[in-house]
Amino acid sequence: MAGSFNFGEWISARSVIGDTLDEIGKTNEKLFVCTPDVGMNLKRFREHYPNRYIDVGIAEQNCVGVAAGLALEGNIPVIMGMLPFLSMRSCEQVRTAVCYQNLPVRIIGTGGGLTSGGGSTHNAMEDIAILKSMVNMTVLSIGDPNMIRDILHLSMDYAGPMYIRLAQGKKDRQLYEPGTIEYKIGGSVTARDGKDFTILAHGEMVGEALDVAEELAKEGIDVRVIDMYSIKPFDEAAVRKAVEETGNLVVWEDHLMSGGLASTLSDFFTDNHIQPKSFRRFGIPQVYAGFGSGEELRRKYGYAAEDIAAYIRSAAK
Repeated sequence: MAGSFNFGEWISARSVIGDTLDEIGKTNEKLFVCTPDVGMNLKRFREHYPNRYIDVGIAEQNCVGVAAGLALEGNIPVIMGMLPFLSMRSCEQVRTAVCYQNLPVRIIGTGGGLTSGGGSTHNAMEDIAILKSMVNMTVLSIGDPNMIRDILHLSMDYAGPMYIRLAQGKKDRQLYEPGTIEYKIGGSVTARDGKDFTILAHGEMVGEALDVAEELAKEGIDVRVIDMYSIKPFDEAAVRKAVEETGNLVVWEDHLMSGGLASTLSDFFTDNHIQPKSFRRFGIPQVYAGFGSGEELRRKYGYAAEDIAAYIRSAAK
């Protein structure tokens, strides 16, 4: 389902999280918000519902443990923090305290890919591989900040744990007009239709993929862009359709090339005897990136917009 695009307007994904949690808190007394000292955008929730706001300090393991305890008492805890630490420092707590008991804990935060600006210690580049390997865990990667509101509302009635990945979250491009997309867990958005190639992307790469598709359209190359915001589970029907109708697939993600969406699709193709005409993955190679902006690092490591465009041009000949 395609919505109407709204390029050029930028908002803070972090602010959307804070506003949405405050909004949900008005009608849902089961909602608790927990944070390991990352509560800058949670002030309204803290002011309105102080008894349902818990800041444990810089202690991600404790934060996950507290959230698990709250969930066992029938509540819906949302953890807001920095993803490299929530996915790795508290890995055992997420696996054993949350996933093993299949608890409705929602982990949402920033730092996905090479976007933090803080170097390798602050970049979550293995997080999808780690979290999608955990039994019962649902994994989402959001590119449009407005989607956060819908997903958080949806998560209140969703069984089991959920991991929601964002990029830096300070200045994010709106892709879809609010209200034009009906999101679901396991769904996707065909952000742009096309018949020659399909770019399957998630997170910040979706907007970049749309830019590449528009550039290539001027050269007569018609590129479909699918926003794979739901990574586990993923939209199998949309992927099958892309293989059948375009044949040529490119997976573009701000994550290690091994273990992310591309690996999920590779497994899917193997298990179901599906053979695309061509299949190429772009993402972070096996390196620990240095400091720099996301754009600078994508250029350095060969998965910037110009790299994807050059590959598709070459493959289209």
